[in-house]
Amino acid sequence: MPLLRSAQTRFLCLLGVCWLGVFVLTRSALLFAHWDDAAASAGDLLSIYAVGAGYDLAFLLYALLPFAFYLALCPEKWQRSRFHQRFLVLLTGLVIFAMLFVAAAEWLFWDEFGVRFNFIAVDYLIYSKEVVDNIVESYPIYRLLALLAAIAIGLVWALRRPLAAALAAPSLPRAGRWRGFAFLVMVAALDMAVIGQDFPRLANSNVYQAELAANGPFQFFAAFRNNELDYRQFYATLPETEASELLRAEIAEPNARFLAADPQDIRRTIDNPGVEERRNIVLVTVESLSAKYLGSFGNQNGLTPNLDRLRGQSLFFSNVQATGTRTDRGLEAVTLSIPPTPGRSIVKRIGRESGYGSLGQQLAAKGYDSVFVYGGRGYFDNMNAFFSGNGYRIVDQSSVPDAEMHFKNAWGMSDEDLYAQALKVADQDHAAGKPFFLHLMTTSNHRPYTYPAGRIDIPSGAGRDGAVKYTDYAIGQFLEEARQKPWFENTVFVFLADHTAGSAGREDLPVANYHIPLFIYAPGWIAPREVAALTSQIDLAPTLLGLLHMDYVSTFFGRNALLDAALPARAVIGNYQHLGLFDGENLAILSPRKVIRRHDEALAASRERAATLDDPLVRRAIASYQVASHAFRKGLLAWQPAH
Repeated sequence: MPLLRSAQTRFLCLLGVCWLGVFVLTRSALLFAHWDDAAASAGDLLSIYAVGAGYDLAFLLYALLPFAFYLALCPEKWQRSRFHQRFLVLLTGLVIFAMLFVAAAEWLFWDEFGVRFNFIAVDYLIYSKEVVDNIVESYPIYRLLALLAAIAIGLVWALRRPLAAALAAPSLPRAGRWRGFAFLVMVAALDMAVIGQDFPRLANSNVYQAELAANGPFQFFAAFRNNELDYRQFYATLPETEASELLRAEIAEPNARFLAADPQDIRRTIDNPGVEERRNIVLVTVESLSAKYLGSFGNQNGLTPNLDRLRGQSLFFSNVQATGTRTDRGLEAVTLSIPPTPGRSIVKRIGRESGYGSLGQQLAAKGYDSVFVYGGRGYFDNMNAFFSGNGYRIVDQSSVPDAEMHFKNAWGMSDEDLYAQALKVADQDHAAGKPFFLHLMTTSNHRPYTYPAGRIDIPSGAGRDGAVKYTDYAIGQFLEEARQKPWFENTVFVFLADHTAGSAGREDLPVANYHIPLFIYAPGWIAPREVAALTSQIDLAPTLLGLLHMDYVSTFFGRNALLDAALPARAVIGNYQHLGLFDGENLAILSPRKVIRRHDEALAASRERAATLDDPLVRRAIASYQVASHAFRKGLLAWQPAH
């Protein structure tokens, strides 16, 4: 019996054609919806669909294997039974429903992140409760599922004749079925060796085009395998001594003295001049607070009256870049002052997330009560394990009585309830005569964008603008209540974003989309002024300790942004795959397969070109990430209490 005309082959081909149709429609819908961003010429369109077809077929080779295995295993008697054929019809319907569900999920994921599935989607599968609750609260999910089911039933009905013809075709003998399955396994193995996760991402400098050419399910499973990347294996490197010398030059402040003989160990004493200040600290990392939402940065929607007023009352940093695109990256940068090493953040590297010289650990060693206060459940993104293992105690949604939470959504309690918990902890520590360091993480400025009714003039759940305005309202209320407290005058308040609301763009690392605000507010102690110098999230910890005139032993990669040390400007930015160093004008990008690129005039024309190891900006970038990855791998960032 010819293999191609057999019932098994025709059934598998029918499933494959359905899958390909859904993939092409998904790609086309995303392209049409983002036509201006893709900026695709006729040649680009051909490339998008040609590369896309390759990735679609690559995924199909994997996806069809379990079906081929089942058909090879199925006895001949079952193959011909009416029950089995009805089962295959039902299976076809379920597969088509699954295809449509994945297509809808891709659309929603792209709407949130501007990319195909990546390891963020893998994380979302792990933290399913929050994600499912968020989806249910954000979208008419049950109606959508019903619609997808109806479409799947309709397609099965439309395919009834070709499906019946396929099932009525002659069946292969057992030996032939196993030979066909073995051939499919061999082709799939070859496919795995040839096509990798990053290939379409590097094929074109326009990220939208590269993402459109990719296949979401393929990227999902590739990310599941490769959510951590070894720097030396995948990225460009320099000789260890040279990388260490360059990195030390980046952080060689005049008040620093390196302690280790190993040039890759950046442990150093920081001697901040002046009398140490024992001031309380309230550090608020605000969910998704892009600088572009502030009226003082030109937004015309009147979303941030409290923050706009606070800008004139604070030490305000107007040129701060987030290190990454997700909350865990922001927390990593602020807490550990380390560049975003490739793959997962340290926050989520289970088993290796604790024992570092964090900001909380430094302050705890000086007698502070270091507390991480989170509006949601801290098991999400491994936050509780990270903070509890690095010198903090935890207050999160699971430790707060229901009576003290007046509004909750999928991600946790409202910002005003979070601030109420912070005030409660601060009052307790003040009564006990203990200085406090409270690190708050908000949740309200996140889809589904819901918050208590009657607070602002935008209805709850109406979109991002409402969430931003409520975020600003809650900050204003918090500061107003804090001013009534006896500990207020001895407290420093810090507000900055964990990341921006959207980092997607035509480039792999669109610098303008990493811009966040930073406020340091301490009326009567810190005079209001603005700092326009390029600053990174990793600079917050050393800057804050410098303001307090605290001496300490540092493993921080950041610098005191207020210290006039004549060091070259830089901000480190990245996503899970691409690593960048921005000098205020140009951007060096390090990518897997040891690819090196530059974006000249990164905030303007952003012209991309290939670069080499001779480029000074590239060498600075490599030094930062190579030494950071080495320090993490070799335990050089471990907390060592002063003796």
